[in-house]
Amino acid sequence: MNILITGSEGQLGSEFRELASQHKEHQFFLTDVKELDVTNSEKVHKFMKSNKIECVVNCAGYTQVDKAEDDKGQATLLNSTATKYIAEASAKVGALMVHISTDYVFDGKNFKPYTENDTANPKSIYGKSKLDGEIEVMFNAKRAVIIRTSWLYSSYGHNFVKTILEKGKTEKELKVVFDQIGSPTYARDLAKTILEIIPKVPSKIRGEIYNFSNEGVASWYDFAKAVIEYKGLTCKITPILTKDINQSAQRPLYSVLNKGRIKKDFGVEIPHWRDSLKECLGKL
Repeated sequence: MNILITGSEGQLGSEFRELASQHKEHQFFLTDVKELDVTNSEKVHKFMKSNKIECVVNCAGYTQVDKAEDDKGQATLLNSTATKYIAEASAKVGALMVHISTDYVFDGKNFKPYTENDTANPKSIYGKSKLDGEIEVMFNAKRAVIIRTSWLYSSYGHNFVKTILEKGKTEKELKVVFDQIGSPTYARDLAKTILEIIPKVPSKIRGEIYNFSNEGVASWYDFAKAVIEYKGLTCKITPILTKDINQSAQRPLYSVLNKGRIKKDFGVEIPHWRDSLKECLGKL
């Protein structure tokens, strides 16, 4: 299968880049802004048509959550408008679209893990732009799945794990919020799962939503403490409240995702976040 990966220099895209060598049955077209400007509808369609793309995994997006509050235009362009162009092009060439979305589409007021059918109510520009992107996929792609994930990290790019690791080596104490609860997701596990389900996606599926994160639940404090402990660092992790830090964008305080649907429909097995964190830290 000819598979297009957009945003291939980001965390998730970089994992696909690494996994590509293990999947010789597919031909991967790994693109970032230099190779393919996803904000140009004509270029997206031309690229997909000329390369006979059969599946596109849209990893491209604007992910700077706080910056998006003052940069709504760019966040909307990348997370909504560009997604529309990719969805339209996938429909024209008859390709399956796999679109990556986020737990930030929820307001975080739940008391139990979010299912795919729970009402979205984003509280940030980033979350709103990602929800708009989901809607564009539903309206414009003929065959698509939307995967919502949370707390993504990798050995590539900028992320929470690498930040804690770097600061933990030089600082005596780090203050981390303990009242935001979710599930960390190792981008490699997500990439592997996507490659596993692509051949299993039904021919008639339109904008079906699936949740994916690693198993288990944590606060950012728990997550940071695990990073420090697994690496044998002496930095002290101190729990604080969200209201005690200055962040432009509102985060969901609870965004644990229910993964029953993806496990049932595709037989996916998901590792616990602690096991995956150890694997990622081993690479770092």
